[in-house]
Amino acid sequence: MIGDFIYKYYVGPIIHGEAYTIVDTLTYAAILIVSVYLVYRWLKRSGIAIDREFIYATIPFVVLGGLLRVVEDTGMVPFPWHVLLVTPIIFFVVFAIAVFCLIVSRTLALHGRIREYWVGYAAGGILACCIVFLVLLGFGLSETRIEPAVFGTITLLAVGTSAAVILLLQYGIRWGYVADPLYRLLVFGHMLDASATSYGIDLHQLTYVEQHVVGSALIRATGTAFSMFPLKLAVVVPALYVLEMYRKEGNPELWHLVLLAMIMVGLAPGVRDMMRMVLYV
Repeated sequence: MIGDFIYKYYVGPIIHGEAYTIVDTLTYAAILIVSVYLVYRWLKRSGIAIDREFIYATIPFVVLGGLLRVVEDTGMVPFPWHVLLVTPIIFFVVFAIAVFCLIVSRTLALHGRIREYWVGYAAGGILACCIVFLVLLGFGLSETRIEPAVFGTITLLAVGTSAAVILLLQYGIRWGYVADPLYRLLVFGHMLDASATSYGIDLHQLTYVEQHVVGSALIRATGTAFSMFPLKLAVVVPALYVLEMYRKEGNPELWHLVLLAMIMVGLAPGVRDMMRMVLYV
């Protein structure tokens, strides 16, 4: 009976690429929270500062996660290896890649081969992104198509909505702290996710669907995927306030890590959805 439950809500959806349910959504959210804390403890024991440079250097690995999901979407990876690139297993795959690059770059820094560990760490993520991007580019040229106009439209929509939100928060309600580049990156990541979802469901030539529980319910209720924007704002705006209150009173290292996790859950799916639509897969 337990086996049937696990297969129904976890194994089956991973293997068959099914939409999320409330059960696996809550489970993965809990895993994310626990993972953030465990990563925090590991970094502290390793003597690696969880600061602004660390966050910036980790962003390429967030983008890498989104690109690798597109690799799975193309069908290039055969069964059963494709499950390595399906949520939530892909989190562990990307985490392993990031830890490997982090350890190598920190070792190089300790031996004086590079000035700062985060430079090599970021370079490893950027190199991995370039490799995966070239693979996707080759697939698009040979198997499907590449549509730059889709990329441009989604990007402009994300930039425009991000700018509007940031200006409203910073100058409209006087949240000056929104000028922080990390907060701006958080807003952009989630606006990119909303832009890609809205464009893909309402405007793209192919038929895409929202797989997450709350988003799909809201789209059904409103009749438009552009309802993802107010949904995102309902989450992001309070999150910015809470994060800033915690930064003033709490642990700055844990604040950085929580902020990184929030950037990740917006930016990674946004990159994935946008690239799928650019490649028509």
